[in-house]
Amino acid sequence: MNVVFDLGAVLFAWEPTRLVQAHLAPHAPTEAAAAAMGRALFHHDDWTSFDCGTRTLADSIARMSARLGLPAEPLFAMLDGLGERLEPIGVTVEMLEQLIAHREAGQPLRLYYLSNMPSPYARAIERRHAFMGRFDGGVFSGDVKFLKPEREIYELLAMRYALDPEQTVFIDDSAANVEAARAFGWHAIHCTSPAMLPSQLQRYLPVSVTLPVSNPRLRA
Repeated sequence: MNVVFDLGAVLFAWEPTRLVQAHLAPHAPTEAAAAAMGRALFHHDDWTSFDCGTRTLADSIARMSARLGLPAEPLFAMLDGLGERLEPIGVTVEMLEQLIAHREAGQPLRLYYLSNMPSPYARAIERRHAFMGRFDGGVFSGDVKFLKPEREIYELLAMRYALDPEQTVFIDDSAANVEAARAFGWHAIHCTSPAMLPSQLQRYLPVSVTLPVSNPRLRA
């Protein structure tokens, strides 16, 4: 079985609203305003073109600043070197480590990532987090000039690693990305709560591979 991980909001915390609150609070004084600004910043070509490697960060920031009437300085403080500040999500990294252990014990598992992430951020997390080097492979959008949910990025991963669609399960926090994976023929899990992911993934794994499943309601 091939398990393909998205990274942001699955293995690494990605919280645009919190980023806006931390860096642009005067321009988004309420949580609702910060959430709306996060969507305006990150769900637009100004950002996605940086995400897929066709625009520099400086150009993206200049465009965001002009379009939204925001000063460039806090945008730069928020986005420059952000890869150095992305922090792992403990419960899903623990699950990944368990899958790695099963693979190394000889179970028929292969582990990949498929992430919309600019190349500078990708290089930072590769450098900072040892578990990134323990995948069997993966694709970052910033390295290949395609973005999820474009079909081409799924095709690229599948061709590069000869993935059998019936033996591939994809995990992503974006419903659109999950639907694109299903349209491509993969199994897919919409990850809305990282704590629930081990129980969601278990049904796709070989019967000899088990994941400890916690009950988040029992946690303090």
